[in-house]
Amino acid sequence: MFYALLIVTLAVALVTSLLVARFFSDAITKILNRIIGPELTDAWRKYMSFAIVVVGVSGGVNMWEIQKYLQNGREQTMELNGPRWTVEIYRTAIDTLSQISWVMLLFFLCAMVAYVIMRVAESNRGNRQPPSAGSESGNRDAS
Repeated sequence: MFYALLIVTLAVALVTSLLVARFFSDAITKILNRIIGPELTDAWRKYMSFAIVVVGVSGGVNMWEIQKYLQNGREQTMELNGPRWTVEIYRTAIDTLSQISWVMLLFFLCAMVAYVIMRVAESNRGNRQPPSAGSESGNRDAS
């Protein structure tokens, strides 16, 4: 039963992570297009999808929780019945989504900071206009 639980929780975490990565793919692509440009967007989007899957699986498959079902010399093995399976699958899905939400929060916070920096830089470029020729000659005549 231990191996079945391990495989099922791994599958639930993997499927959940892949669905979330697919769901956020367009949003990540648009954000990265705006911040780093189209030439690097695809590579960074792939990296973000990979990070979502890795963090989701590692957060969803909690080995400490699964190890309690192993038979230990001193401890009794917990029984894997229907309600226990339901709780473990639910816990896996929630833990996976919880870990992914932290990764996505970090990504979107960094993207927001980068966007604000870009906007400030663009507005500073717009404010710095070269002096017009008429104003320079007027300053020379006054001296």
